[in-house]
Amino acid sequence: MSEPLVVGRIGRPHGVRGEVTIDVRTDEPDTRFAAGTRIATDPGAAGPLTIERTRWHSGRLLVRFTGIGDRDAAEALRGTWLVVDPGDIPPSADPDDFHDQELIGLSVVTADGAGVGEVADILHHGQDLLVVRGPGGEKLVPFVAALVPEVDVPGGRLVIDPPPGLLDES
Repeated sequence: MSEPLVVGRIGRPHGVRGEVTIDVRTDEPDTRFAAGTRIATDPGAAGPLTIERTRWHSGRLLVRFTGIGDRDAAEALRGTWLVVDPGDIPPSADPDDFHDQELIGLSVVTADGAGVGEVADILHHGQDLLVVRGPGGEKLVPFVAALVPEVDVPGGRLVIDPPPGLLDES
């Protein structure tokens, strides 16, 4: 796993003094976005950025980066991904905790061994959804233990136990 891990994405500016909203993609926002932290970006030309200060406002994380002092400079960062090196993240003690990059590319098979396709993406909404791309097109599979009883990252496969109709052609 050598690709950088996404921990956030810079959203719209907030106010006129350079603050931006952050679409948080980490379970540890207080650690990842602590004042003084240097964070890499994708595209790389936008950073690295140093976090000057953070605050929560109406459920959104607002960040001010060092050197970004006005709304125009903040707007120029919109859409920039904030990333960390996977080696900087300690392994989780939870065996059911996975990073998106670990799951993308895994082959997907049903509990009886039938090939379905491969994990093309993970959508993070109210429920995490696996985007499984195969011969029958793209299918969305809720990433819950009842439907995904086995994830074998070293073996390169993920087993699903879909209810009737989940994999039917739409």
